[in-house]
Amino acid sequence: MQLKHLKTLLTPQDGAAKVTCMAWAPNNAKFAVCTVDRVVLLYDEQGERRDKFSTKPADSKYGKKSYMVKSIAFSPDSTKIAIAQTDNIIFVYKIGEDWGDKKVICNKFVQTSAVICLLWLAEHSIVFGLAEGKIRVANTKNNKSSTVYGTESYVVSLTSNVSGKGILSGHADGTVVRYFFEDEGSGESQGKLLTHTCPPYALAWGSNSIIVAGSDKKIVAYGKEGHVLQMFDYSRDCSEKEFTVAATSPSGESVVLGSYDRLRVFNWSPQRGAWDQASPKEIPNLYTITALAWKKDGSRLCTGTLCGGVEQFDCCLRRSIYKNKFEITYVGLNQVIVKNLSTGTRVVLKSHHGYEIVEVKIMGKDRYLVAHTSDTLLLGDLGCNKLSEVVWQGSGGNEKFFFENETVCMVFNAGELTLVEYGNNEILGSVRTEFMNPHLISVRLNERRQRGMEDNKKLAYLIDMKTIAIVDLSGGCNLGNVGHDSKIDWLELNETGRKLLFRDKKLRLNLFDIESGLKTTVLSFCSYVQWVPGSDVVVAQNRGNLCVWYNIDSPERVTLFPLRGDIVDLERNNGKTEVIVIEGVNTVSYTLDEGLIEFGTAIDDEDFNRATAFLETLEMSSETEAMWKTLSKLSLEARQLHIAERCFAALGDVSKARFLNETNKMTDSISKDYCDDGTEHYQAKARLAMLDKNYKLAEMYYMEQNSINEVMQMYQELHMWNDCIAVAEAKGHPELDSLRYNYYAWLIETNQNEMAGEVKEKEGDYTGAINLYLKAGLPTKAAWLIISMDEVLTSNDVINRITVALIKGEFYERAGDLLKKIKNNQRALDCYCKGKSFRKAVELARVAFPSEVVNLEEAWGDYLVQQKQMDAAINHYIEAGCSFKAVESAIGARQWKKALHIVELQEDSSSSKYYLKIAQHYASIQEFEVAEHLFVKGGHIKEAIDMYTQSGRWEEAHKLAMKCMTQEEVSSLYIRRAYELEQAGKYKEAERLFITVSEPDLAITMYKKNKMYDDTIRLVARYHEDLLLETHIHLAKELEIEGRFQEAEYHYIEGQDWKAAVNMYGTNDMWEEAHRVSKSHGPANAHKQVAYLWGKNLGGEAAVKLLKKFGLLETAIDFAAENRSFDFAFDLARLSMKEKIPQIHLKNAMFLEDEGNFDEAEVEFIKAGKPKEAVMMYIHVKDWSGAQRVSEGHDPDSMADVLMAQAKCCFEQKDFQKAESLLLRAQRPELAVKYYKDAKMWSDAMRICKEYLPSQLAVLQEEYEKEVAKKGNWGVEDMVEQACKWEQSGEYARAVDCYLKVKDSSNTALLVKCQMKAAELAIKFLSREKSVHVIQAVGPCLVQHRKYRAAAELYLNIDLIKEAVDAFIEGEEWNKAKRVAKELDPRLEGYVDQCYKEHLRNQGKVDSLVGVDVMAALDIYVERGQWEKCIDTASKQNFKILHKYLALYATHLIKEGEAEKVLKLYVQHGVPANPQNFNIYKRLFQECMNLPDKDISEAYRMWADLRDVLYLLCENLTKSSEANSPAHEDFEQMLVISHYYATRSAAKGVDQLSTLTARLSISLLRHTDVIPADKVFYEAGLAAKAVGWESMAFIFLNRFLDLADGVDEGSLDALDHTDFQDTDIPFEVPLPSKLHVTVEKREEIRDWVLTVSMDQRVEQVLPRDERNTYEASLLAANTSIRSHPCIITGYPVLRNKIEFKRPGMAANKDDWNKFLMATKTSHSPECQDVLKFIEKWCGGLPSAGYSFQ
Repeated sequence: MQLKHLKTLLTPQDGAAKVTCMAWAPNNAKFAVCTVDRVVLLYDEQGERRDKFSTKPADSKYGKKSYMVKSIAFSPDSTKIAIAQTDNIIFVYKIGEDWGDKKVICNKFVQTSAVICLLWLAEHSIVFGLAEGKIRVANTKNNKSSTVYGTESYVVSLTSNVSGKGILSGHADGTVVRYFFEDEGSGESQGKLLTHTCPPYALAWGSNSIIVAGSDKKIVAYGKEGHVLQMFDYSRDCSEKEFTVAATSPSGESVVLGSYDRLRVFNWSPQRGAWDQASPKEIPNLYTITALAWKKDGSRLCTGTLCGGVEQFDCCLRRSIYKNKFEITYVGLNQVIVKNLSTGTRVVLKSHHGYEIVEVKIMGKDRYLVAHTSDTLLLGDLGCNKLSEVVWQGSGGNEKFFFENETVCMVFNAGELTLVEYGNNEILGSVRTEFMNPHLISVRLNERRQRGMEDNKKLAYLIDMKTIAIVDLSGGCNLGNVGHDSKIDWLELNETGRKLLFRDKKLRLNLFDIESGLKTTVLSFCSYVQWVPGSDVVVAQNRGNLCVWYNIDSPERVTLFPLRGDIVDLERNNGKTEVIVIEGVNTVSYTLDEGLIEFGTAIDDEDFNRATAFLETLEMSSETEAMWKTLSKLSLEARQLHIAERCFAALGDVSKARFLNETNKMTDSISKDYCDDGTEHYQAKARLAMLDKNYKLAEMYYMEQNSINEVMQMYQELHMWNDCIAVAEAKGHPELDSLRYNYYAWLIETNQNEMAGEVKEKEGDYTGAINLYLKAGLPTKAAWLIISMDEVLTSNDVINRITVALIKGEFYERAGDLLKKIKNNQRALDCYCKGKSFRKAVELARVAFPSEVVNLEEAWGDYLVQQKQMDAAINHYIEAGCSFKAVESAIGARQWKKALHIVELQEDSSSSKYYLKIAQHYASIQEFEVAEHLFVKGGHIKEAIDMYTQSGRWEEAHKLAMKCMTQEEVSSLYIRRAYELEQAGKYKEAERLFITVSEPDLAITMYKKNKMYDDTIRLVARYHEDLLLETHIHLAKELEIEGRFQEAEYHYIEGQDWKAAVNMYGTNDMWEEAHRVSKSHGPANAHKQVAYLWGKNLGGEAAVKLLKKFGLLETAIDFAAENRSFDFAFDLARLSMKEKIPQIHLKNAMFLEDEGNFDEAEVEFIKAGKPKEAVMMYIHVKDWSGAQRVSEGHDPDSMADVLMAQAKCCFEQKDFQKAESLLLRAQRPELAVKYYKDAKMWSDAMRICKEYLPSQLAVLQEEYEKEVAKKGNWGVEDMVEQACKWEQSGEYARAVDCYLKVKDSSNTALLVKCQMKAAELAIKFLSREKSVHVIQAVGPCLVQHRKYRAAAELYLNIDLIKEAVDAFIEGEEWNKAKRVAKELDPRLEGYVDQCYKEHLRNQGKVDSLVGVDVMAALDIYVERGQWEKCIDTASKQNFKILHKYLALYATHLIKEGEAEKVLKLYVQHGVPANPQNFNIYKRLFQECMNLPDKDISEAYRMWADLRDVLYLLCENLTKSSEANSPAHEDFEQMLVISHYYATRSAAKGVDQLSTLTARLSISLLRHTDVIPADKVFYEAGLAAKAVGWESMAFIFLNRFLDLADGVDEGSLDALDHTDFQDTDIPFEVPLPSKLHVTVEKREEIRDWVLTVSMDQRVEQVLPRDERNTYEASLLAANTSIRSHPCIITGYPVLRNKIEFKRPGMAANKDDWNKFLMATKTSHSPECQDVLKFIEKWCGGLPSAGYSFQ
């Protein structure tokens, strides 16, 4: 850790002014310093002093200076400060949470001696040490103090451990005592710990040891039990003085000790288990350090000094910036501060286990913090400052974190889900699951508190894709599993954890009740679902419907809303719940019934009174009814009977409501009498059991109290007579007989004849019972009784009555039994037949009517067939002799053998159809021979063939077919059948059919189409052996495309194309397979090439290991270099064979040289140790600088070669001088001589020879003479030399000719010199004619070589004035040209001036041209777009010129869309009333009107400028011939509009003028024929809306929407003008070229208009005034009288008005006064400017004028 000085908090004084103590608040927000004058200074976190207060003595009579403050400490909540004083007292001051709060003494503890030091560790406990040696603790709650332990020695220091659970006290005799307030399980001892060699004034307790120092200049580190660990001895250091104070960092990892001018820092090293000393912080002139305080987050250390100074230091190990959003400061190994750079908030992250924090990340939308230590995981929520540290075994950083739940972090690692609750240092729970999607996991932690449930923590997750597990995290138990028949793709618990919603892949939404275990499907085609936050309401989407369950306990009751889009979100805030839906490009919100949602919440919170109060506000509907039912059920369960009564009353259940009303009266009476809960009384319990229809429970409650009469009364009231009589019988009640009589009478009275009959039957009165049964409509019961009781059979009348009733009731079988009983057989038989009781009928017929048996058997069979009892019908048909019916029944009953037996007994030809059915059955059970026999016997041969083909018995089928069909028919049949089999997937059967009819190609095509390649190859090999290889290759390619590589390999190998297999594996990174194939099937070295490619694909060490494994490393390096894969070659060489690297560099260099990359090649040559090669490369490409650079740097010996090669090149390029210098540098003059000689430059050759090789000069001269004699022609030097000779000999003409022949363009100086010499000789010595000829030849040459003055002087020497002037002009010496023309030929002066103008124009020197030709200069400025210069220049000319170019500039700016610049131009230069400028002024006005976002106060200056320009224009027009013209009227209208805009902009800056602003916007509507209509209506609508004029706002904004639609459609023909009848707002307005409002704003307006249109309270008409006319219209609808517009608002001036001097100018008095008052009170310069303009425009202000002072 390093200390860095930040700032000085308190400036030191010149003398001693000791800072006695200081302390940081636990919340890090406050820092307290106590000075020698006993004043406490309070600083904020940034070190700014914010407050102070003076301390008080224990007794004021001793004076304010009678004590010293020895120590201070903040309370744990940072709102109090404890101060230890030497006058034997501790004061506790309450300083409050905010700066400036009043300081109040809230506790004081008087002691027996001076208080030397103190600590405030726990909430109410202050630990302090006294001068008498005691350590005591003060309790701020009860204002008492007690002794912890006592010693005999003065307490000099007191400190605590990191956790604050233990203390160390240092004493004057050197002893150090340890004491623990709470056992931390460390096993450390208490009591006297050690004795130091001097008083331990500097005492610090780190996390791993104790550091003690004092006046002996030694720092000693002691172990946990007092043994010496380390000693740092500074006693021999003369600069060191005694140690006065020590401080431990909050993490316990660092200790700082203060002495004189120095801070010493010690850091604990976990690796060494010892303290490391950092470099000390030396601070000259700091003097003795008297106090140290470490900020609780570890980021700051403050020091106090003897001279009263307080310095602040930054403490950190390191600091970094994370994502440019957070600053992470490591203040210790186990403590990190994370600061949000945007908000400034900070979080202190600390490992409570003391582990080093390795890495910190901020995740989850920059809200959640994740950090690792060696054995723990730290998680935190930066939003609520909750931090957790849980034990965590490292897994290599493979964890995945999910932060979707705000209360818990989900950590996935190795198939295990771990849940960590923020703020809790224990893992909440762990489960095994493979599904990491947060939508498949739901966690609920105490989100809605429930009565009787303190800790509600539930988890739902997937065990597999079809099974959900629900776990109680608090109890650690499984609440159940939910199995489903389809894969689940979403699940979520409700906030109380009682219900689970989940959706499957089929989009079915299911609800699971965890308590009951009931699963219900509530919705199909569900595309969106969500619980409404804070409730149990569910919102879902089903196709085009929004589905809402306000009461999820009744899932069948759902509220539906039609949708035209998709739900994207659900928002609930500010008492409003909205479903956000995207409908096309629009976002629409649907508001849910917050009241219904509130009901569900009240129910969950069991606040039934609130739920009842809410339901009473609702109208009855299906949803409301369901909620009343739910509330009734829950209130009954909670025994809140009054609420239950109200529920049943609301539901219309009068009986239950009345019953509960009586019960409530009873319970209220019991509660009043017995002062007890009436619902616990047995009568109340019994009545509630009766309400629940649990009568036996009610009986039990009564019987427990021996209330027999109440039980009997209950049963009688309920008419449960049997139970009542049973109770009476059991208890032997005396009224038993009376009960029975009353019961019978009640039955008869209530027409319960059956019950009465049963009573009679029990009593033995059978006749009476039968009569009652018949009366009750129960003849069968009467018949049963009469049949069973023979004594009743004697009554024929009774029998007849029963028989008639039975037949009437269609009880035929019972009637037959009765008739048979009385021997009436015929009627009995008829009844049996009608009743389909054929068994009894046949039995009776066999006895009484034998001839009817056959008919009865057939009828019985028919009946059984109708009843689908085929097998039972067969025997009846056989008995009846109906053979074919028997066959059909046997077939229907699938009794095939019986059917075949019956058919074979028949001789009728019609039985063939039965053979087909039976044969088909035997074919289906694969008894083919029997089936064939039956098919043939029935004449169905084709069906027999089909049977054989379908079963794969091709031989039998073919044999049978050949007997009965032609070959073509057989082939067609087999092929068609084969295709059918192919469609059915029976490929083998289809193949056999194709082969049977000799069509193997069709079988091959079939297999190929169905990708059955083995069968394809088998058939190709058998029938097309020549195409086998080609087929293998083709199939392999298809398999490769499908990714079936093993099969593709097989076919490639079989197709003898092993390379294709290798390529396939290589392409798909399956190199091991590629190597295997190449080794198995390729030639000898093929596998080496594959191994090389494999290694190249792997790269790095993996490639080296692979190639070493195959013994191909060196070969691979060489091969890579040869094939120019240099990166791979370098990788291999660096990792394994570094000696090969130079060789690779050389090959790479040669490759780069070939490619032309010479710079890179140079580097590679040098790396290869071959600089000579690089030099030769540069020489080869003639890059001499490169060659020299490499030579100088790496190979100096090759420099001579470089110079010679370069010199040779220069000679070839005829750069002789450079070549010469290069050869001389290379010390090779002989080569220079040789090259000059070869170039025939003998003079230079001789010069070099003479200077450097004098011994060879004679030989060279001899060669030269021979050469001259041989060639006979001269060079330039020869000609010049010869010319000099002619001149010396007086042959001037020849000398001139000779000079003129010198044409060496490479030597300009020589050429000019020769030309001048020729001219000079011609003028001096030749005739005029010849001299003129020479000068005319020399002059152009001199001009060509820029010797203009010399040429002109030559021309003047022979009087060629025009040519001399042209020479000066060519040389741009204009003054000389003008002087020559003026003095020698004045006719040329105009010519010179014209040339000068053309020159300035061509050169663009317009500034110079101004002085010559202003108009031309201005035109050039215009052409170049230099408008500012143009206007500036024109302004210096006359007014007409200025405004000509102003008009041009204005036109240009308007085209560029710079209307505001045009406005400023005319403000600056005036506005002439020129008709040709009118279009510009109008266009300027229109452009200003079209400017966006100018409806603001800041735009006032622009509108004021436009107003002033138009005013000036109108004034100028009044004075011109255009006065009162149509154009003048147009500009007067524009002036009015501009004035309104300027006034509105000024009013917008003053709050009290909002009404005037609205009126001005509305007044502008009458000018929509001039200004953009859509913009004006939009601004007027918004202004009206802003001041609450909703009617006008609605109409204007509706008109704006119509205009906007018209702009989109390109026509305003569809506009409806109804709303604006009888107003002065024009109907016909120009169509705006584009909409002046954005689409988003237009849609906002559309939504508002739609909302208002549904509001019945808003009257959608324009307001009218006393004229019965629209209030803003100037034109009265009834009288057509036009009123003057108000100069302030534009509204009509009617009665109370103010008139101005200028005719037609007036104002409404109220508006005028309001504007004046607002201007006075606001001092708005804009409003003042408006008044100044009105004064100017209207000819002065009214007499009650306005003062501008």
